[in-house]
Amino acid sequence: MRHMLGGMSFPPSAAPCDDVQRVLCVFAHPDDVDFGAAGTVARWVDEGLEVSYLLVTRGDAGGFDETPREAMPGLREAEQRAAAAAVGVKQVDFLEGYADGSVTPSLALRKDLVAAIRRARPDRILTSSPLRRWDRIAGPSHPDHLAVGEAVTCAVYPDARNPFAHPDLGAAGLAAWTVREIWYSAGPDPDHAVDVTDTFDRKLAALRAHVSQTAHLHELDVMLRERLGGLAETLGLPGRLAEAFTIIRTE
Repeated sequence: MRHMLGGMSFPPSAAPCDDVQRVLCVFAHPDDVDFGAAGTVARWVDEGLEVSYLLVTRGDAGGFDETPREAMPGLREAEQRAAAAAVGVKQVDFLEGYADGSVTPSLALRKDLVAAIRRARPDRILTSSPLRRWDRIAGPSHPDHLAVGEAVTCAVYPDARNPFAHPDLGAAGLAAWTVREIWYSAGPDPDHAVDVTDTFDRKLAALRAHVSQTAHLHELDVMLRERLGGLAETLGLPGRLAEAFTIIRTE
């Protein structure tokens, strides 16, 4: 039985599908995918998977300096595109109309995500956990992260696969699509490790591309190595670096 922190956790991860071709990564803000999964994404790209990014906001509430607020969305979009290029991802899209810090798992967001899923037709979705981590409230439990994880889950099931959901999308040529699995990042008790030792330098480059968010982190390399080394040790990969996820099959 898995340890249950605060009475709520994911079940043990399912084995990942072995014939995935397309992956859609959906996160609330620029840099979310890179802190949690850039090493894994780099591996997927190396393995020939078609990976694309969808960001719900442009991170307008982020930053650690005196950059004018009106300049932040464009700056962070450019940073995310540079970070994606560092790990080999070419397709980066942003939703419109969602502000950093006020995302909710609304029906409007679900519909926008269904449209994106039906366009991309991914076998796998990578997103943030909809479950809060009480042991680490900062970062993983940002309300935008939780909201996006919940909205993505609802968009995967039942919305995207149901031809009678959002009929205007079907009329526009976006046919129903079944996502086969969801990978959750930053949730409680992740148990599926991905060895990112060989792609760590690309993860670090991706995070350093987010200058407005990481320039003040003078020991980013050390911090990441400690965190990923600890995950690897916990999940049976001593001496390596790992990112960790929970995998849910959705078929």
